[in-house]
Amino acid sequence: MMEWFTGLSPVLQALIATTFTWFLTALGASAVFFFKSVSRKLLDSMLGFAAGVMIAASFWSLLAPSIEMAEELGWPAWLPAVSGFLLGGAFLKLVDTLLPHLHMGLAIEEAEGIKTTWKRIVLLVLAITLHNIPEGLAVGVAFGAVPAELPSASLAGAIALALGIGIQNFPEGVAVSMPLRGEGFSRFRSFWMGQLSALVEPVAGVVGAATVLAMRSILPYALAFAAGAMIYVVVEELIPESQRGSSTDVATIGALIGFAVMMLLDVALG
Repeated sequence: MMEWFTGLSPVLQALIATTFTWFLTALGASAVFFFKSVSRKLLDSMLGFAAGVMIAASFWSLLAPSIEMAEELGWPAWLPAVSGFLLGGAFLKLVDTLLPHLHMGLAIEEAEGIKTTWKRIVLLVLAITLHNIPEGLAVGVAFGAVPAELPSASLAGAIALALGIGIQNFPEGVAVSMPLRGEGFSRFRSFWMGQLSALVEPVAGVVGAATVLAMRSILPYALAFAAGAMIYVVVEELIPESQRGSSTDVATIGALIGFAVMMLLDVALG
């Protein structure tokens, strides 16, 4: 099985990996069919876990290979990492400013982005979709980096990243579908919208892999770009949302566990 996967092109590998991460989101979202509700404390711990995974992945799977590749190319080691990281954050800020979206638990009057008459559920799903873009992009760029044959940009490392993103996507799917159910939507509609938000990951994954393969010179910047986009989502959305309730300590512990899990996967497998 592994030999078959190894023989595929990085773009196909990225597509398969991000389809896997989407599937785990859908699997988590299916919890809405079996449970009426989930406690706020559990949701906060899930969001914290997702934040921890994304923070760890940003360094171990993206920034470290970016720095190493810059050194191999004889560039200042900090240049691609710093500039790409800031560009990734700036890109997400631009999308965040332009794309109409609404975060969970807020009134529709608090919707961000360009003003629109779109329905509340559309705005809610767009907010979730927004933070799935960096995840798919990160996985795609990681697989696109494999042909560079760097110790910190191996196929095993890319697989570890996909596993980490997938693992955090399961509780993320729960954390999406259950609040939608709480908003008054049917079980099927809550599930459908929950999984739909993650369909952007395979698209972003393929784009990320194809881009770095076509323009290999931008790879160090692309790795850092994906890291910056992920950290933007963590700081702008996941951490504030997880800390909004009274169980802030649970959310913090969830973040620590998520970081440790992603670090373990990357170090052990990568």
